[in-house]
Amino acid sequence: MPLSSLTPRTSFEINPKLAKAAHNLSSLLDAVRLKTIPVSTESQINEIISGVNNFSGPDPQLLKHISTVQAAILKLLEKELQLVPKNHYQNQWLALGMAAFGIPLGVVFGAALGNMAYLGIGLPIGMAIGLAIGSGKDTESAKSGRQLDWTSK
Repeated sequence: MPLSSLTPRTSFEINPKLAKAAHNLSSLLDAVRLKTIPVSTESQINEIISGVNNFSGPDPQLLKHISTVQAAILKLLEKELQLVPKNHYQNQWLALGMAAFGIPLGVVFGAALGNMAYLGIGLPIGMAIGLAIGSGKDTESAKSGRQLDWTSK
């Protein structure tokens, strides 16, 4: 059973935000088609896409629904098949590095120098550590073939 496609609407041509969201979702589906996925996952994705194709609400709600659907498909692929988009781990570890490494390092600098104004010094250090860890994980997932050829635009 092949993956369903997003049905074009006239509102995609009128609303540029909606057109961009629809293009992102379509390109995600194209990237998923390049991978071999189980039939059960295909059918789940097809159900999600049919929900978008049958959506009858106004454009702002459709835009929100498309964003939610895109996130749901990505979460499903990550959970079931460990497939992630490009730079997934880098983006994830950027925030984690700032929170887990940056803030504690900033507190150490602030306490050591006697001025908590140096708290902000740790954030870029943590950001760099997080980017390094995330890039390593992204490279590992690309080598093992678990990376989708897709980035959100």
